[in-house]
Amino acid sequence: MKGKITLIGCPKLDDVDYTEKLTEIISNNDVKGVTIVRMEVPCCGGLQRAAENALRNSGKFIPWQVVVISRDGRIIEE
Repeated sequence: MKGKITLIGCPKLDDVDYTEKLTEIISNNDVKGVTIVRMEVPCCGGLQRAAENALRNSGKFIPWQVVVISRDGRIIEE
């Protein structure tokens, strides 16, 4: 992740909605793009939804992508 800012979270273990904090980060910084890297397990979908909502809420048009990782570490979707 050289040259990138990395944020890590787990919606299942943290019991928090990341949307507001991510919206603040995106709104108040010069973000060039967002890559959401998540595991294939359903609970990681919460992190993806929070990031997508934050991008919408920021009012900015920022390129973004989702990368899904399998439980054994393979990239299964880009």
